Amino acid sequence: MPDKPSFDSLPLRKDGPPGNAWGLFGSNDQLGMLNLLTPENTAASAKEIVDGVRVSTDWPLDSMRTPCFGRATFEHNVFTKSPRIVNDDTISLNTQSSSQWDGFRHFAYQKEGLFYNGCSLEDIKTSKFNGIHVWTENGGIVGRGVLLDYASWAQANNRPISHFQTNSIPVSVLKEVAASQNTTFRPGDILFVRTGWTKAYEQLSIKECQDLASQIPPPLIGVESSKDTLRWIWDEGFAAVAGDMPSFEAWPCQNTEFWLHEWLLSGWGLPIGELFDLERLSEECRKRQKWSFFFSSVPLKIPGGVASPPNGVAIF
Repeated sequence: MPDKPSFDSLPLRKDGPPGNAWGLFGSNDQLGMLNLLTPENTAASAKEIVDGVRVSTDWPLDSMRTPCFGRATFEHNVFTKSPRIVNDDTISLNTQSSSQWDGFRHFAYQKEGLFYNGCSLEDIKTSKFNGIHVWTENGGIVGRGVLLDYASWAQANNRPISHFQTNSIPVSVLKEVAASQNTTFRPGDILFVRTGWTKAYEQLSIKECQDLASQIPPPLIGVESSKDTLRWIWDEGFAAVAGDMPSFEAWPCQNTEFWLHEWLLSGWGLPIGELFDLERLSEECRKRQKWSFFFSSVPLKIPGGVASPPNGVAIF
């Protein structure tokens, strides 16, 4: 594993986009920060398991009544193979319409049109490079998960949350949440941020869901897109980040110079998870007064896949 350069030394490829870490793990690397999930990291993370309680972190695939960003709704069909009493089923889904990992083919540097490690749109169309299948072939996203329960912290501090407005959570607040939980981080951790978005969405009427989806772009709470946020994520050495909102960063992006989707996915090869169901996970963490756990996620093995349901489970 190469020594990680300082944040201020970025970009590594001086002829590339701002903030890129291209070449850190080799010019043909397709794992990015998932390289931090070494066998040693996995073995150490397994010590988080004490009594074997398992918590799913996937929101049901049909949870979005009207998905945001103009995405298609989930379709599930069950059919009987008569005359036998045997059932098969088929599904049709946009991989972004419920819990998902954004892969490295999802979001390019918009100005330069380049994905992780300099991959072009033409490369995407003509090869499987940067496909999400590479993650699964290398064992998935498995390691120590850490939850920052912003929603519980806000409630305890009498801070109302507007889930369906553009509200940015600065890293200074995330640090406050971590301190209130006595949470510290280790390189290779998988970060989760709970805002309570999925719970709030489930309380909306059908019309309110439709009204939200009709806004282009939809206003959403999320982590602040800023240099401070990026420096913190880089310095802490997270292998992946995830939240329970449709976009990990507040939407629409309030600072495109430090757009998290660009820097994390295309710049560093750092997976972004969205629409994770963190409600039961939050309850389990509060009950134990422990916000770290063993986490396992093996995405769908789709050659050249752009995104995938996480199939995630936290184990205590």
